[in-house]
Amino acid sequence: MADTWLIVGLGNPGPDYRHTRHNIGFMVVEELAQRMGVSFRANKSRALVAEGRLSPGGPKLVLAQPQTFMNLSGGPTSALARFYNLPTDRVVAVQDEIDIPFNTLKLKIGGGEGGHNGVRDMAKALATKDFYRVRVGVGRPPGRADAAAHVLKAFSTVERKELPFLIQDAADAVELLVSDGLLAAQQKFHPVNK
Repeated sequence: MADTWLIVGLGNPGPDYRHTRHNIGFMVVEELAQRMGVSFRANKSRALVAEGRLSPGGPKLVLAQPQTFMNLSGGPTSALARFYNLPTDRVVAVQDEIDIPFNTLKLKIGGGEGGHNGVRDMAKALATKDFYRVRVGVGRPPGRADAAAHVLKAFSTVERKELPFLIQDAADAVELLVSDGLLAAQQKFHPVNK
């Protein structure tokens, strides 16, 4: 399992949430599954799971969409990490991030949760914050609008035009992270000289 990575797309199950900002993690792992030509299947971990390789001889990716709702994402994540015998530095959370402007990506390992309950639950279930995060910017709501309501809304008409490119970039960031490491991915998607 030395070349295996668990990529957890964070989101909420069901058609009511499918196109919301909070489900960008689901969208990104769906893009990765499409690239690998694999399909998601129900798993006893309470997640939809797809497995495959991005290229022959490349790292194996276990893509997961927890079906427990965002705030309980940790249980399925820790169950899958145990099943595949993966250390937390082989776990990547793909999440929405309101503190990053729309159409922007940031990658990191460890650190705070930034108020993201899905990431908080993962950290609790894994008993560490030291897992990778691909943070996909969905922007803050305008004015004093409620952030929780904002992430449960669909993307705006203008955002929907850019959304496919953002999803592709986030999938590219995951690929670069697992193949070349965090620094290479950070330098491409948020250069330090900016």
